[in-house]
Amino acid sequence: MFTVRVRDRGSRARAGTLHLAHGEVATPAFVPLATRGAVKTLEPRDVAGLGYEMVLGNTFHLMLAPGPELIAELGGLHEMMRWPAPIITDSGGFQVFSMGHGGVADEIKGRRGPQASADSSGSILAVEEQGVRFRSYLDGGERFLGPETSMAVQAALSSDIALVLDECTPFHVTRDYTARSMERTHRWLTRCLDWHEREGPAGQRVYGIVQGGIEPDLRAASTQEVAASRCDGIAIGGSLGQDKPQMRAVVDWTTAELERVAPSRPRHLLGIGEIDDLIEGVRRGIDTFDCAMPTRLGRHGMALVPDPGRRWRIDLHKPRFRRDREPIMAACRCPACAQGFSRAYLHYLLRARELTGLRLVTLHNLSFVARVMSDLRAAIERERFDEVAAQLHAGAAPGAATRSTS
Repeated sequence: MFTVRVRDRGSRARAGTLHLAHGEVATPAFVPLATRGAVKTLEPRDVAGLGYEMVLGNTFHLMLAPGPELIAELGGLHEMMRWPAPIITDSGGFQVFSMGHGGVADEIKGRRGPQASADSSGSILAVEEQGVRFRSYLDGGERFLGPETSMAVQAALSSDIALVLDECTPFHVTRDYTARSMERTHRWLTRCLDWHEREGPAGQRVYGIVQGGIEPDLRAASTQEVAASRCDGIAIGGSLGQDKPQMRAVVDWTTAELERVAPSRPRHLLGIGEIDDLIEGVRRGIDTFDCAMPTRLGRHGMALVPDPGRRWRIDLHKPRFRRDREPIMAACRCPACAQGFSRAYLHYLLRARELTGLRLVTLHNLSFVARVMSDLRAAIERERFDEVAAQLHAGAAPGAATRSTS
């Protein structure tokens, strides 16, 4: 299912192709979130027009509404949302465990418990060997998610890649809890693969998930366990640390071990999408990424620009843009900039809460990320990865870095 075309000689970066039931995906690639069967504010033609070849659907949310039975009746997720290209679906584990632990932002900011974030309006009732019992955030009813349940939902969705159910542990839990949770995740991996072997749809691939928190030995053990399984690809999940250096260290440990025990299988990094993290993830051998970052920023009026000093973003709500006639970014080919929509107009739309403003900034952000990934792929192919990565880190506009080294 995966072909590595070129490997960078100075790092683990590699360019390849995923061969999936609904088409091919050039890697390294970013995967936009179609959480509830749609990339927020956009339609599938928009997403494909920006150059994306795969999206990610959310098993947890789609299980609760509209439900796997109805989605299957409507022809599966591809047919329902009119997206003909590949889809990866998560297991639902991250969302379930966020109800107990809080999300990543809650974790880093020190918030705890089921009231930590807006996504935590449900609650975990019990984490057991069979699976997790929880209350639905929609109606308060008790629901269950286990390895077989998750795989059955993803089978009904007919995704190209299904992720196994895992427990997503935060970094503030003890080493002992992390180890016990990891071992349960490994047992769930076996159950997921057994179910899929018996009942999974033909052509659907399955990714195992490496856990182990921020403990080097646990990450190594989990990597070896997942690599020894029958999974088609390997995702890196769980807590990646409290800051970027720690996160990159965890990814580095894991991909170093994968180079040894599973060099030919594809690797996915869950929930990571900041521009510098994409560059450094590719350097460490990650093939695909998913994250809410570009679309979430767009819905909050934050536009991506080549400015690392400001975390590659500007806030178009700010009064300084009220009379700014320039597009978000000079020479940008996205639908917002190419059509000449000014920062002043976008500022006005955002302040007026017009949905067109959210859509235009989202289009720009996804276009920016797509071009960063295109630059990185081209750089690997041309044996110029270090140069292009350095230029992007220094604030080169996407496209400019690869043009200067061609």
